[in-house]
Amino acid sequence: MAEIAVEIESIWSRRTIGSSTAGSSACRTLAQGDGWGVEELICTYGRQDRPFEEQHAQVSISVVLAGTFQYRAANSSLAGELMIPGSLLLGNAGESFECGHEHGRGDRCLSFHFAPEYFDRIAADVGASCGQRVFRRSRLPALRALSPLVAGTCAGLAASSGHSGGPFPELLWEEFGIQLAACSVRLANDASRQVKNALPSAIARVTRTARMIEESHESQPALSGLARKAGLSPYHFLRTFTQLTGITPHQYVRRARLRQAAIRLLTELAKILDIALDCRFGDMSNFDRAFHDEFGVSPQRFRRRRPQGILDLAPETWDSLISSHR
Repeated sequence: MAEIAVEIESIWSRRTIGSSTAGSSACRTLAQGDGWGVEELICTYGRQDRPFEEQHAQVSISVVLAGTFQYRAANSSLAGELMIPGSLLLGNAGESFECGHEHGRGDRCLSFHFAPEYFDRIAADVGASCGQRVFRRSRLPALRALSPLVAGTCAGLAASSGHSGGPFPELLWEEFGIQLAACSVRLANDASRQVKNALPSAIARVTRTARMIEESHESQPALSGLARKAGLSPYHFLRTFTQLTGITPHQYVRRARLRQAAIRLLTELAKILDIALDCRFGDMSNFDRAFHDEFGVSPQRFRRRRPQGILDLAPETWDSLISSHR
């Protein structure tokens, strides 16, 4: 979302001017209720800031909106997982963790948190066994199944920040939180996803590339060009990027463009064709096809739903998105 990107960049720019000043994090509560809450988190930490240990007070699911960072959970065998826009950070109540910005400056997240009993009820209702009601992985990549919910929560943040319409109702925030938790439980228990440790140099190269893609205005950057800027052969770049982010460069680029389009459909009155072209899709037919593949509905139907209507997607649509989540 353009307003979010401009706002966070302004914060980071102010930090750069006073580069001797230590980074910080700011939290803004958007809504809360009995056993749940949602907050906007903005961080200005950078390479010069030493990571420090924190702890999840409750079960936490955070949507990464901007920036990149490394997330290290205390009970994980991994040295850290790369968080990029569109991915989800998963945390269990009482779990210690660190966030590092060795390879980039700052990030912005939307964090849902749940009391353990509240989350346990959601997990049980979607069929998770007792052993599956605790996250055994720290991240979900920017998967197709999550795209409608990520776009909807971004639209809610825009409304709460005064960029579009009125503030999101508390009930709607809770509904989004429940659906996000349900999808996260189902996707996190997919045993087919194996994550391996990577060299710090590989993390640095992929982080730079992900940030470059996020800031780029190219409609479809060439794989060879991205690999060259990362200092890798095309084969090793594709392999390393996919290993660290959970998706291919093509999926990341297209998903970012479609997410931007979806947020604008929910928050603006611009013509769909103009949005498609602004988001660097060459023609309407290509945009329609790509959007339907990602969100399970056409751009026209998606816009008519507005944020709250995303939760009314037919059960078979959610099941289809989750079963074909890549």
